[in-house]
Amino acid sequence: MSEQKLLLALNGITKRFGHSVDPIHRLLNKLGASHQDQYVYAVNDVSLTVASKEVVGLVGESGCGKSTLGRLAVGLLKPDAGVRTWRGQNFDVMSPSEQRRVRLSVQMIFQDPYASLNPRMRAVDTVTEAPIQHGLISPRDKKTFAQSLFAKVGLAPEMMDRYPHQFSGGQRSRLGIARALAVNPEFLVCDEAVAALDVSIQAQVLNLFMQLRADLDLTYLFISHDLGVVRHLADRVVIMYLGRVVEEGTGHEIFSRANHPYTQALLAEMPMIRLERKTYHPVAGEIPSPMHPPDGCHFHPRCPRAMKRCSEEVPVLREISTGHRSACHLNDMQ
Repeated sequence: MSEQKLLLALNGITKRFGHSVDPIHRLLNKLGASHQDQYVYAVNDVSLTVASKEVVGLVGESGCGKSTLGRLAVGLLKPDAGVRTWRGQNFDVMSPSEQRRVRLSVQMIFQDPYASLNPRMRAVDTVTEAPIQHGLISPRDKKTFAQSLFAKVGLAPEMMDRYPHQFSGGQRSRLGIARALAVNPEFLVCDEAVAALDVSIQAQVLNLFMQLRADLDLTYLFISHDLGVVRHLADRVVIMYLGRVVEEGTGHEIFSRANHPYTQALLAEMPMIRLERKTYHPVAGEIPSPMHPPDGCHFHPRCPRAMKRCSEEVPVLREISTGHRSACHLNDMQ
């Protein structure tokens, strides 16, 4: 990927949550107690790149760290380690004015459209607050501006004076998209943007994302727990498990030649419409506690092909074919 095309890059990003042992417990440790720091590594040494006008699907079960990675990408969280770059430039060394410009260029659409909307604000104020504050539009132009945004996302102009509770789930999702588009972003992080919607409404919103991409040349990081959702949208798919990336490749590679046992298990449980009967196969076992993840490959307690090495050594994410990377010890046996 050339530097000219590279938009966002996360290099060796780590984010942990928790707390260190307080002074009282440190004193008790000197007297023989065994209090330890309590940390959860939500994202552990993850590198991710997104090219201009590309759609990257980030997929994994709940608790894998994909939403945290999305918040790190948009800048809502600061990493404990690693570097975030925008067009090849380290975000942390940018001037305040450059950082402000990047923050406007990268926007997020949240998982729960109702919780992310201010219940006291009318829709017209929800979508125009940010562009007015940043001087992109004049307050007297807000109704005209809101009408154009509503038209882009498929909402009727007469809905502008409604409050969030007066919208349906699908309409609230469209309102959240309109709010994100209001500051003319280049890059959207969509965190489970259709997870709470009925299947028929999901299809409508996904079609809207595809149309907006074509019309506005948008770049997406599309986060989902469902491979079926990203299948029709993503150019490239990244699979996460318990804070680590376990596989990455083009949509065609992932859906036709999945390499990692976890990716294969996710594909096996994906519902599909076929003439023949298909037995549903959920991923075996339970996700381990993030407080005490397994040694070696985090997936080995649930993997049907695990061997002794899997519980002792962390597999390296390496290229197995052009543009296709996987972190599995089984690749060393081929």
